[in-house]
Amino acid sequence: MNDIKAVEVFAGTSWESGLVKSLLENAEIEVFVQDEIQGNLVPWYTSPGGTSSIRLVVSSEDEEKAREVVNQYMTDIARR
Repeated sequence: MNDIKAVEVFAGTSWESGLVKSLLENAEIEVFVQDEIQGNLVPWYTSPGGTSSIRLVVSSEDEEKAREVVNQYMTDIARR
């Protein structure tokens, strides 16, 4: 039996999460946003210190491909 689970692949600000969500969707990965409203209104409630308060979640079946997309994004940001 195949156990499919939800896996968090990214956590960031509203702007960053929106950008990474678009990259994941362009890679044909279904992605869900977790804590979007609370992360914007009361970020310290969803994340210690209020940083990285919005999370992106994918199916465990897409985890490897999603992590590649996120890692490429992080590498590109670090180069700037």
